[in-house]
Amino acid sequence: MSQQKADLILTSNAVFTGLTDHPEPASIAIAGNTIIAIGTEEEINCYAGEQTKTYAFHDKLLMPGFHDFHLHIMQGAVALGSVNLFAARSEAEAVRMVEAFAASKPEHPWIIGFTWDAGYWDTQQDPSRHSLDRILPDRPAVLFHAEGHYAWVNSKALEIASITRDTPNPPYGIIGKDENGEPNGLVYEKAIGLVIRHAFNFTHEQKSEIFANFLAHAASLGVTAVHDLHALKTIEAYDVFNQFEANGELTSRIHLWPALDDLEKAKRLRAAYQSDKLRVSGLKQFIDGVITSRTAYMLEPYADQPDTRGETSFPPETIKKWVAAADKDGFSIRFHAIGDGAIRLALDAYEEAQQANGKRDSRHAIEHIEVIHPDDIQRFHELGVIASMQPDHFAMSERGVYTERIGDEREKHVFAIRTLQQAGAKLAFGTDFPIDVLNPLLQIYRAVTRIDSSGKTVWHPHERITLADALKAYTAGPAYGSFREHELGTLEAGKLADIVVLEKNLFDVPEEDIPDVQVSLTVFDGKVVYDRERVQTME
Repeated sequence: MSQQKADLILTSNAVFTGLTDHPEPASIAIAGNTIIAIGTEEEINCYAGEQTKTYAFHDKLLMPGFHDFHLHIMQGAVALGSVNLFAARSEAEAVRMVEAFAASKPEHPWIIGFTWDAGYWDTQQDPSRHSLDRILPDRPAVLFHAEGHYAWVNSKALEIASITRDTPNPPYGIIGKDENGEPNGLVYEKAIGLVIRHAFNFTHEQKSEIFANFLAHAASLGVTAVHDLHALKTIEAYDVFNQFEANGELTSRIHLWPALDDLEKAKRLRAAYQSDKLRVSGLKQFIDGVITSRTAYMLEPYADQPDTRGETSFPPETIKKWVAAADKDGFSIRFHAIGDGAIRLALDAYEEAQQANGKRDSRHAIEHIEVIHPDDIQRFHELGVIASMQPDHFAMSERGVYTERIGDEREKHVFAIRTLQQAGAKLAFGTDFPIDVLNPLLQIYRAVTRIDSSGKTVWHPHERITLADALKAYTAGPAYGSFREHELGTLEAGKLADIVVLEKNLFDVPEEDIPDVQVSLTVFDGKVVYDRERVQTME
């Protein structure tokens, strides 16, 4: 019997399969979209034929493709062509950045920006519409806060959205007002929707173009699978994703998580999208907001504003009813839950569904898990709930502001990654892009160092995890979270050939260099979709 020949053979002295905690020398043979063999260079030589393309990577790290367990594709795609304000250190500086961006994009009807954070500004005061009005009197602007749960807009945007002093707050939304009762240019939670349905009113062609940019960006970062978590209905583009798949143009596996609150629609989508590259994997919904705007739902009042503990985005009984119904229909469910009250409510909802419907391998998850009550840590393992976390989030918020909101006692239980892991919770990492940049290595760096927003101090050193565990949380963890551990997440014969090669071996570089390590090669479904050498040659 003749030996099957490989289309690709990749060889490196540092192959991290995800089955052990250290890289080892190995060669990988790929035929079609599948890994057909892994072994020593000598063992794999017999798979080489006349048509086989071979790559020798020497000491570069070869590992499973990165699998981002939590992002928002189309918002992120928009962000790639928008102004990023994270570096601003004052309102005036943010305005100058917006002004320069607007001047460079005269064809954009709306000026869209992301990731400003007044916690890092000189005054630590939220901005107003007036500073934007001075530079953009006739052109609408919407600028998303770093956590994405409120936005800064100018008067033109308010006018287009028909927001006046008399506009009522939508359910679970707030229109910010000044001392005279006029809109101040800040819109919170569901009130953002009043503006973005105008700002994000893209044509099919525009959506296709920005989605193509997203795919190219993801491939350049070694991201071969993503989870698109429901957020903004205004910019959903399942039809675009479907068209790209039909044309053979997808370069990342897309797992869709539509909204939990429309089960009939979700069932139709699940029936429609079930391929190995584009599928509905479950349902997602928000329970609360974020700490900095005090919209995260807490068990006890906020330390710096004792008259509030936040609120849930939907009544708790409604949330529990939705979960029981969706769980009965075999859906996995994921909740955005940042405050300890929201996390407990999510766990309670999962537990009650289990009691009502019987125990099954549901793989429900909780997203973010920022401030957790210690009594709830063990429940993740007991209920089989996945801890879906984005380690760089703790370095995005200014640490002093964050701690002021929740107080010192609750601060002890912030982003308890290792504590959850040690309690038996399965970890799955992602970015929440565009809340954060798409680079997986920034998340890996924070998970292993716990360096906080100052760039110098370690925030709870006992919560650091090992590099191997961080990489597994970005590969095997999300594969498990999507019921695909039999075909993704580790490098083994028989699994799909989704592979990334990094310029340097992460196990050999200083930790502070991890975020800057570049991707050499990305293989998706057995095909090279990014080759840095080729890109550099073209440049």
